[in-house]
This record gives sequence, structure tokens and C-alpha cells, in this order.
Amino acid sequence: MSGSAVPGEGRDAGLQPERTRMAWRRTTLTCSVVAVLALRQALRGSGAPVEVVGASVTALVWVAFLAVAHQRMRALAADRPAALPRRAALAVVSCTLALAVFAVAVLL
Repeated sequence: MSGSAVPGEGRDAGLQPERTRMAWRRTTLTCSVVAVLALRQALRGSGAPVEVVGASVTALVWVAFLAVAHQRMRALAADRPAALPRRAALAVVSCTLALAVFAVAVLL
């Protein structure tokens, strides 16, 4: 532990931002696969309005997640990336939970 009074001062980030950026990319890929599979399942059905609305909402949630993830990956490219804002974290958690609920609903 250093004698520095300011947290993070003199901190060597090393490869941490790169590892975090790669984790965001993996999460984005996983989210994309889940969204595509949910859309595929919903659109292969009878074409009922509920299925179309479900597919539309799934696509909107997926796009929202991609927007937040892209913004975060760009922020991590900076020399000293800022912490993830609470609003962005809430958006990511909400999108993830919504996609999980959609996936379960498609399977039922």
C-alpha cells in the first residue's frame, strides 16, 4: 500500500482497461446471440400481435444495450477511463434482465 492520500494516484492500470473492453465485447456478443435467438423464435410463431410486439421490444432492448456497451468501450479507450455512470449501469442491468425475461417467455 502506498503512502498516497489520493486514491488511484500513481496507479498503473496495466491491461485492466483492455481486459474490461474485451469483457464488454464478449457480453455484447452474448447479448446479440440471445436477442437473435429470441427474435427467431418469436418470428417463427403464428405471427400473432403479441409475438410481433415481443420481437420488437426485444430488438429495442438489444439496441439500447448495444448503445450503452459501445459508449463504455469507447470510454475505456481513454488513458484514464472514468467509472461507469450509475445511469449506464442501471440501463445495462435493465436490458440484461429484460432479455432474460424475454428468453424465458419465449421458452414457455
